[in-house]
Amino acid sequence: MSKTIAYIRESASSQDVKNQRHEILEYGHREGIQVDEFIEATVSSGKSNRQRRIEELQETVCAGDLLIVTELSRLGRSTGEVILLINQLIATEVDVIVIKQNLRLGNGLEDVTSKVMVTLLALFAEIERDFISHRTKEALASKKAQGVVLGKPKGTIQSSMYDKDKEKIRELLALGVPQKRIVESHLGYGTTKSLSYYIRPRKLYPKTAR
Repeated sequence: MSKTIAYIRESASSQDVKNQRHEILEYGHREGIQVDEFIEATVSSGKSNRQRRIEELQETVCAGDLLIVTELSRLGRSTGEVILLINQLIATEVDVIVIKQNLRLGNGLEDVTSKVMVTLLALFAEIERDFISHRTKEALASKKAQGVVLGKPKGTIQSSMYDKDKEKIRELLALGVPQKRIVESHLGYGTTKSLSYYIRPRKLYPKTAR
């Protein structure tokens, strides 16, 4: 059975959470929509999806459901994030109503104005990504001009899935066990090639080995 869910988020003010709830209930009364569940998150936009209860929202809604929010900014930290979430919701056949922007999105609600708005938002998201990329490149160029060495220092050894079995690998090599057998019989994961790349820079071979 389809249901109507309202999502509310605010960084600090509990009063604004109440205002959002009131606005959504008023909209529902005006449009004849009964809200079945409220999902509230009173954390800043800088928090993770789990802390902002976005993951919970995605897990709660199902095909045929209706999601109501007061405005687009409640759904993400950037235009790109908002568009991504809306597209995911619509792809799973969840309709979305955004009260302040007067957007009605989804198979059962979508109109021409909403399509135009989403297209513009997608364009803004692309422009936003370009700005971020440009600023990042400028910052890197500036650091390079100042003589700052970018990237990890030469000789830095990356973390690996084999790290947890490092001593076991060292002992097996000391016993003369072939790498192929170490991977297949003793570890149960990885490949001979990747294990070889792991062993060499860490000098795990016994000193007497040739």
